[in-house]
Amino acid sequence: MYAVKEIYYTLQGEGAQTGRAAVFLRFTGCNLWSGRAQDRGRGAGGCSAWCDTDFVGTDGPGGGRFATAGELAAAARARWPAGAGGEPLVVATGGEPLLQLDAALVAALHREGLAVAIETNGTLAVPAGVDWVCVSPKAHAPLVVTGGDELKLIYPQAEVPPTAVEHLAFRHFFLQPLDGPDAAAHTRACLAYCLAHPRWRISLQTHKLLNIP
Repeated sequence: MYAVKEIYYTLQGEGAQTGRAAVFLRFTGCNLWSGRAQDRGRGAGGCSAWCDTDFVGTDGPGGGRFATAGELAAAARARWPAGAGGEPLVVATGGEPLLQLDAALVAALHREGLAVAIETNGTLAVPAGVDWVCVSPKAHAPLVVTGGDELKLIYPQAEVPPTAVEHLAFRHFFLQPLDGPDAAAHTRACLAYCLAHPRWRISLQTHKLLNIP
């Protein structure tokens, strides 16, 4: 059984694949905090203080409970526009997708013709067959996934400076400004850091700028 908050078609807004059309498969639940307002600042990861993603429940568009991997894969594939062509992509996210994304679902999504990307906090092992791995380390959350396609660090996080993760085996390294009341200052800080340390690139949440999901 898979519990899904929402499934929707949009453009990837962040990181190395910004602007690419994708089906977002947002799973319910996270291993670092409950997602409920009353638990702000009390989760296992520092992200509980600032995370702005709704991953509670199954009430979003396309959300629900899916009994089998094949059923969920078909629901994800149905969100890709018929006859649109291109390279169909599903982005498994959350919450924490690796609480539910398993080898059976990866295989079922591949059978539907979808490449599989994940956006994970990196605390759980990645099943075989995932095509694109994006890890976003969080404070107080030990990393299990130490290599992949992109590392996207929300900045600033005092407990996770860029120097703590830049040695890991990723192809791309991104700093993404922490959103919220101080977003402008955080963006300037990211810009300055990337200019001084050109291994890092800046990632902006373009979906918020474009006002799309």
